[in-house]
Amino acid sequence: MRRCAWPLLRLPARAGLVLRHGEAAAARLRLAAASSSSVGGDGNSRAPDTSLFVPVPLKPVGDAAEEDVGAELTRPLDKGEVLKNLNKFYKRKEIQRLGAENGLDARLFHQAFISFRKYIMESSSVSADLHIILNDICCGAGKLCLLGHVDDLFPFFLRHAKQIFPMLDCMDDLRKISDLRLPPNWYPDARTIQRKIIFHAGPTNSGKTYHAIQRFLSAKSGIYCGPLKLLAHEIFQKSNDANVPCDLVTGEERVYANEDARQAPHIACTIEMCSINTPYEVAVIDEIQMIRDPARGWAWTRALLGLCAEEIHVCGEAAAIDLVTELMYTTGEEVEVRNYKRLTPLTVLDYALESLDNLRPGDCIVCFSKNDIYSISRQVEARGLECAVIYGSLPPGTKLEQAKKFNDPDDPCKILVATDAIGMGLNLCIKRIIFNSIVKPTINEKGEKEIDSITTSQALQIAGRAGRYGSSFKQGEVTTMHRDDLVQLKEILSEPVRPVKTAGLHPTPEQIEMFAYHLPDATLSNLIDIFVSLSQVDGLYFVCNIDDFKFLADMIQHIPLNLRSRYVFCTAPLNRKEPFVCTTLLKFARQFSRNEPLTFDWLCRHTKWPLAAPKNIKELVHLEAVHDVFDLYLWLSYRFMDMFPDAVLVRDIQKKLDDIIQVGVCNITKLIRASQSAAAPGAAEVMSEDFPLSRTKRDTRAVSDRYGARSTEALSIAVEVPGERRAKNLKAYRSATRQEDLKSHGRGSLANRLLREGLLTQEMLRQLESEWQDQHRNGRYGLGSKRNDQNSSKETGKKKK
Repeated sequence: MRRCAWPLLRLPARAGLVLRHGEAAAARLRLAAASSSSVGGDGNSRAPDTSLFVPVPLKPVGDAAEEDVGAELTRPLDKGEVLKNLNKFYKRKEIQRLGAENGLDARLFHQAFISFRKYIMESSSVSADLHIILNDICCGAGKLCLLGHVDDLFPFFLRHAKQIFPMLDCMDDLRKISDLRLPPNWYPDARTIQRKIIFHAGPTNSGKTYHAIQRFLSAKSGIYCGPLKLLAHEIFQKSNDANVPCDLVTGEERVYANEDARQAPHIACTIEMCSINTPYEVAVIDEIQMIRDPARGWAWTRALLGLCAEEIHVCGEAAAIDLVTELMYTTGEEVEVRNYKRLTPLTVLDYALESLDNLRPGDCIVCFSKNDIYSISRQVEARGLECAVIYGSLPPGTKLEQAKKFNDPDDPCKILVATDAIGMGLNLCIKRIIFNSIVKPTINEKGEKEIDSITTSQALQIAGRAGRYGSSFKQGEVTTMHRDDLVQLKEILSEPVRPVKTAGLHPTPEQIEMFAYHLPDATLSNLIDIFVSLSQVDGLYFVCNIDDFKFLADMIQHIPLNLRSRYVFCTAPLNRKEPFVCTTLLKFARQFSRNEPLTFDWLCRHTKWPLAAPKNIKELVHLEAVHDVFDLYLWLSYRFMDMFPDAVLVRDIQKKLDDIIQVGVCNITKLIRASQSAAAPGAAEVMSEDFPLSRTKRDTRAVSDRYGARSTEALSIAVEVPGERRAKNLKAYRSATRQEDLKSHGRGSLANRLLREGLLTQEMLRQLESEWQDQHRNGRYGLGSKRNDQNSSKETGKKKK
């Protein structure tokens, strides 16, 4: 009797196990109203993207340790009848409407019902109250005096739905956590002081950063925030050379000006590493226009709103003035604008280079593809000219050495081949910038890959490197490699720079931890997705692209880590297109999860250190990846010192690796030649590219059949015989270029256009070519098919007549 009585105490609303249908309906409506008030939240909030809601697995109840109390009180359930009534429950419009009022849209309602039905049908026993309700429904079905109605299942269904979708019960809290509409309020320390904002606006080589740095050096304390390690290192050196003690802080490195490791009053850092809690007299934020960067813009927003400095000196393009002024209006701070003009003249030439025979000392050829870097550098050296090479994935030390080699007036190297990595962070003595192409692969705010013409801002940034003030060239010049590109470049440079309209934001570790508190079973990638889905920003901000973060989160999801450590690993700066680096991060995380320190010996084993000088381009690329792995180790060592204890030893071998890479880059022509000789016959590329690039236009006169037919011969002439007449070399160069296009981009202008617009990749092109050949061999597009097509067209014509 005692065992039978306790379930009755759990069911006070049933009034002795019998609840009339009208009373049940009223109870359901009251429950729905109460639930919807707690889940609905702000009526103005946008509906969440429920496709991101991953259900929490809820296992059916197996053989119960105790007896089935519900069966004792009533009788065992007829699972066939239960299934029929559950399906009736699902189809009722009233139930679907109640579900929607409680946050269950059609997708969630369906998923919740499937889980609810499976739970009931596969469980050997259910709770006593649910068992009694199901029994009443099955017994009362088709009778005039209803013991129960399928609608009575709704409270149990909703309870089950909230178990598998816990976010339904805390939607208000999740919305509040992800509300990003007032970023200035995130930095209370900065809001307690009245800061003076000075915007130094001007083009490249206008002296804007110089004036800001002069104020930085004269202050009692200061912080410089730059986009690159090279820029931070340059300010670090300048400060200490001027007898202003300055520390260097980057993600991978801490260098103290004082021998006893006391913190100096001045700091030069990469912008992600700036402290928003330390007070300074002066702060300098360089390249402020990068506040709109789809991936890193949040760091500039954080620095601008959060630095605790009496004076904030902001340097960058004038296109960011209006946005910075509006952002500072929300903090109650005024902006003083100081405009600067370029210190040396910059001329856009009326003629293109057209041939590498026309190169002069001080020329820099800018490419947007590694393959173009390799190809151009080999052709330059084939003409008996030495060239320096700079591209993004090179270690900073190698970049500086290549820049030093190019700048040295006593060095025979007078030609530079580079990517847009020269756009900031390097002081170079360039007379003329030559754009090899004016299309560039980019990633938009949605994380999508695009191939488009460079923007006015990018063109000005790169072109402005010519004729630097204080160099041996008092005037800069800009042109293109190809004549048709020059017309478009002039149009790009003549357009006004697009205004910077929004600033980037990124969820903080604290916000994600609060999300995880409410959704403990969600993965980190899923937490980020839901956060972005629910986040609200005003018109001045956008949420930065999180694809790289999610990629790493998914990669290490199976490794047991606490949330904060997992978050740190996912913010590690690495190129996810480098398999070796990603694999090593996975090994780091796995070793870390075992609480086993990652020692120097462990790292050497996994990177196969020591490494030899590269013999071909593939080996050079691998050495660059190993250098990135060492960077990754050092980056993690400053966040988990106990687990990555050998930072000093790793830094030593990284310097040795930098020297090895420098030797490889100096011999890059030999490496290219070795790679091409080892490649399969007809291979057009040295290495694969993530983006297929082609030039925007081509002179049709230069791609006639007679040039294309002799393109292999022309390539050998262009590379091997640099002393021929200019006209002959120009013809050979164009023929060689056409041959490259035919090999890597396919035949005909349609393929080139599709490649250029990003609608076709080289892998797709190869697949299409293979399919075409198969179909041709099978006779589908052969002579017979043509005849059949002609015959069918004749028959159609006869019918029309």
